This record gives sequence, C-alpha cells and structure tokens, in this order.
Amino acid sequence: MGLFAHGETNYFLLFMNEYIVSARKYRPVSFDSVVGQAALTTTLKNAVKSGKLAHAYLFCGPRGVGKTTCARIFAKAINCMSPTAEGEACNECESCKAFNEQRSFNIFELDAASNNSVEHIKTLMEQTRIPPQVGRYKVFIIDEVHMLSTAAFNAFLKTLEEPPAHVIFILATTEKHKILPTILSRCQIYDFERMTVANTISHLRMVAEKEGIAAEEEALEVIAEKADGGMRDALSIFDQAASFCQGNITYQKVIEDLNVLDSENYFKIVDLSIENKVSEIMVLLNSVINKGFDGGQLINGLARHVRNVLMAKDPQTLPLLETSEQQREKFKVQAQKADTRFLYQALRLMNDCDVNYRQSSNKRLLVELTLIEIAQLTQPDEGVGSGRRPRRLKCLFQNIVRQQRQEKAAGQVVAAVAVADKNREMKEEKVTETRTVEAKAAETGREEHTAYDPVRRPVLKSGTNVGFSWNKVREMSKKSKIQIVPGMLAPSDPNSRKPTVDQEFTQEELELQWMSMCNRMPQKLSAIATRMKNMNPEIKGMPKVEVVVDNQVILEQMQQIQKSILNTLKLYLGNQSITLDLMLAEKGEPIKFMSRREQFEEMGKENPAVEKLRELMDLELA
Repeated sequence: MGLFAHGETNYFLLFMNEYIVSARKYRPVSFDSVVGQAALTTTLKNAVKSGKLAHAYLFCGPRGVGKTTCARIFAKAINCMSPTAEGEACNECESCKAFNEQRSFNIFELDAASNNSVEHIKTLMEQTRIPPQVGRYKVFIIDEVHMLSTAAFNAFLKTLEEPPAHVIFILATTEKHKILPTILSRCQIYDFERMTVANTISHLRMVAEKEGIAAEEEALEVIAEKADGGMRDALSIFDQAASFCQGNITYQKVIEDLNVLDSENYFKIVDLSIENKVSEIMVLLNSVINKGFDGGQLINGLARHVRNVLMAKDPQTLPLLETSEQQREKFKVQAQKADTRFLYQALRLMNDCDVNYRQSSNKRLLVELTLIEIAQLTQPDEGVGSGRRPRRLKCLFQNIVRQQRQEKAAGQVVAAVAVADKNREMKEEKVTETRTVEAKAAETGREEHTAYDPVRRPVLKSGTNVGFSWNKVREMSKKSKIQIVPGMLAPSDPNSRKPTVDQEFTQEELELQWMSMCNRMPQKLSAIATRMKNMNPEIKGMPKVEVVVDNQVILEQMQQIQKSILNTLKLYLGNQSITLDLMLAEKGEPIKFMSRREQFEEMGKENPAVEKLRELMDLELA
C-alpha cells in the first residue's frame, strides 16, 4: 500500500496483483509444455532443428487444444537466433526477448473472423514485401482462417502459392472442411487431437498444486469430462470451481456448481435394472427430475455409462475408457455383474429414446417406458424370442399377479370339486332309486323297467366337459397345474368352431365381420386393409357376397388374398357355403365410397333423431 499526500488530502492507493485466468497464466511457452500433442510438437521441433521449413502450415482441430499456442511457439522458434539442440527457442536472443515482450515486428497475428474482407488480405499481402529487420522470417499467423470470404481466399491464393523467401504463413482453423481445396493443397496440414481425460486431469492436478488448491481426483474427472476435450475449457471450468469451492475442490461441490448429474445414479440404475427393481428406478428417476435435470440428459448420460460398462468387460477395450483409475475399477466391478446381451439391448433402447425424445409430446413418459423396458431385459422371456425386444411390457408387480393366479387356481379347484361332488351325489341317488325299483319288483313279482332320463344321468366320460369323477379330478390336479372346470375343454382354435349347419346372416352381421377382419389384418397389409374398410360388401342372394372395387390395382391385390378373406367370412359368419365375388366398378358408374363418419352424417340427415341422440348423450364417433 502506498500513501500519497496532496495538500491536506490523503489518497490511499491499493496496488493489487492483477488476476490472470489459468488459461492465460499457464499457457505453454515451449513445445515441451504443450499437453497432449507429443507427435505434432516433435515434428515441429525437428523441422526447426533441420531448417527444413515449409512456406505454409495449417493447424486444424477442435477448440482449446493448442493450435494458436503452437503457432506462436513455432513462430518464436523459427526466428530464434540460437535455438537449442532440441529445437526450442533460447529465450535469450533479441528476437526471443522481443517476442516475449510483445514488441516483435516479425510476427503478425490476424483474426480472420473480424478481418475477412479482400481489403484486409491485400493490406496483409503488402506487408509481406518488407523483409524482417531482426531474425530470418516474417511469420503471419491467421486465426480462424475458414471465416475468410471467397474473394479474400482468391486474393490470398497467389501469394500463398509463391510467397517471398522470408515469409511463412501459419493458418489455424476449427473447421477444415470450409477451406478451399486450392488452399489446402498448398499447406502442410497438422491435425490436433482432442485432449484425453487422463491428460486433462494430469494438467489440472499440476495447476492445482501450483495454485495451492486441494482437489479430489473425482472432481477433476468431472471437470475434464465437462470440458469435452478442450484444455482451455477445462482451465476455465477449474477457475469457476475454485471460486465456488474456496480453495478446496470436492466432488459434491463441483457437481453442484456445474449442475452435473452424479454418476452414482447411473451405477444405481444399472444395478436396479439387473435386479428388475422397476419401482425403485421410477423413484430414482423422480428424484433426479425434481432436482432440475432433464430426462433426455439422464438418458444420454446413462447411455455413456452403459457404453463404458460394455468396454470394461473386455481387457482389450478397457483402455478406451477415458476415466480415472478409481472410476475404471468401479466400471470393471459392474461389468462382471452385467450380461453382454443386456448391455447391447439397453444401448439400443436408449438410442431409440434419444432419437424420439425431441418429437415426443410426453417426454417423461418416454423416458419412463425406456427405463422400464431396460429393467425388464433380464427377466425370463414370456413368449418372446431370445435376443429380441419384448413386444409388450411385462407386469411390474410379479408377486401380485402370482398371488392372483394362485387364488384363481384355488377357486378352479373348488369349482371342480363341487362339480365332482354333485356328480357323485347324482350317481348315488340314481343307484338308490334303481335299488328301490328292484326291491318293489321283487315284492310284487313283476319286473319294472326304469325309464331312461338323459337329464339326470351323470356323464362320467373324461373326454367331455359335462362332469368328471372325483378320482379323475384328483389325478389330473396332481399331474398338471391346470385345474379342470366345466367349459375349459371348449375349443379355443377358431378352426374348431366350424358349424355343422350353415347359418344365415344379415347385412349388418356381414358388415360387422368385414370391419373386424380389416382391423385384424397384419401390418404388412395395412394399406389394403384401409381401402377395404371403405368398401361395402353386399349379400346378393344368400349366401353369395359381392364386393365392388373401384380400380384394377386394388382388385388385383384383393384377388391375391381372396381365399383368406373367404375363409374368414365362412368362419365368423358360421356358413361354409359363402361365395365371394370381387367386381370391378364400371367407369360410367359413379361410386362414392364414404367413410364411417360420412355414413353417420348421412344417417343424421335422413333421420334427425340420430343426431339429437348423439347430442343428448355427448357421443363422439371413434
């Protein structure tokens, strides 16, 4: 603090050290300090040592990986008067000092994002004619070069092709595909890699030690994953977390500050899915959403987590995990519990959810259904082929359903026993009656014949559904879990319901079965089924059915399935003599096929009572 006197007034001036963000404070100043680009920096150092320099370089890659930084270090090393044996700048000559003090006239930087016109490029080209005063080269660094206009590229092209001997261009861009091929063919192209999580964590740990900040390994891993391969972004997030945590960066504080979902939620969801605990997953999802996290964010994070678990199952793919050692061990433990097929199917379900998430009007329901299906992947298949996605959701509460089935089975046993007891009583009553008649006949000396009563006579054959003997019921209940009750042996196969006598049917019944048949048609025939719904089959003399088709194409399609249509009508109308004729409508005959709604509206016009009934009952046509 300095104290200055001016007249009778005292001014206290507080000189404070200027704060510099970590991205600038720890910016690399040499090739060896560049993180994650070892192969590229080695190539540049060898070029400096050998003196074999190209006239144009193109540095491309994602943001925050060191493109502009390497361009500055390379420009400084090129003009160094006495570079080291490793190809680094000496930092002692006049050129290096001028560069470090930002007063060098041999290195020019141009931001093409704001200087992208032809005039700016022409001004730059004029400066290339002046040779350097100190050093050997004039280096022009053009950042974000893809922002140049087409006219500016064309003005730059001739100079780039044949520049003066003392000029070197270093171009930097994040979008190489936007640069003209004629520019690319005249440059040495260097592709910068994304920063790995391990390299980012190592660099952040070094920065934390120099700044005297305590940081947990898991907290640094969250910062590295949030940076998405950019070191500059990682350092900016590190400064933000350091300000929030006040010098002690912990995992819980970092996820709270960055609004990141705790990775423990993903481990819990996978564990609960393996154990088929759907209810607990729903509770966990509700707590996540109540904390302000989006359902799509949960699905995306869970997909990355499941992918990492899948990679952890094989030692060959284990290095693909961009996580810390502690987190990698947790993935290995969970990978031992999770089945590979389960992980594959879970990834497919989450990918479908991610694709449909934006178009969904009920996003939470979509996420819930996805998690329910994931949780049921490890359940025993119920009529579903191995390795296929279940066509319908399995019951969430298996215990309740199992209990209901047991109660139902017990009721069936009671019903079967009651029927057996009744048959036994009828048999005993019949025997007693027969004995009484025989006794009376013996007393009177006459033989009385008992009349045959088909109603009272018990049916004891096991192949019928009228009655069963007590021993037969007991034997069948021991051998099978299926309880036998009256009516259970009724044929369930539609083919077994063929009538013995042809039944007549009405026009209404014909239209009803026609519409029901159209609704039951498979998905591959949905187009022809929709057409058939608008057709009106008519009875042309019992049992002849005629259908008029409006065009030849539909007629040919229906003729291919005519036999199936006829068999269906025979089955559900109970008449094996039905014939089906498909007729093509004549061109001069005006045929208007009305939908069901149009038919209802036509009925309302003819009979106002129908419309009045609909209004009174507030009905809607489905």
